[in-house]
Amino acid sequence: MKVHQEQSRRLRAIEAAKYLRVSRSTLAKWRMAKIGPPHHRCGSRLVYYFVHEIDAWLATCDAAVNGQPR
Repeated sequence: MKVHQEQSRRLRAIEAAKYLRVSRSTLAKWRMAKIGPPHHRCGSRLVYYFVHEIDAWLATCDAAVNGQPR
């Protein structure tokens, strides 16, 4: 059960940026360009990410870099 709770953990944008080891502005630029990990909004200012969606996005990026189909 702990693994499931960790995967569904929600991160605010600043926490997601730290998790990805990028700046908050880079993460914001990715959102605007629609190239980053899936994000969710609550109102106009609150942006959050789910850890399992970030991990899946990273796996897709790794596959693309290694020449594997998405």
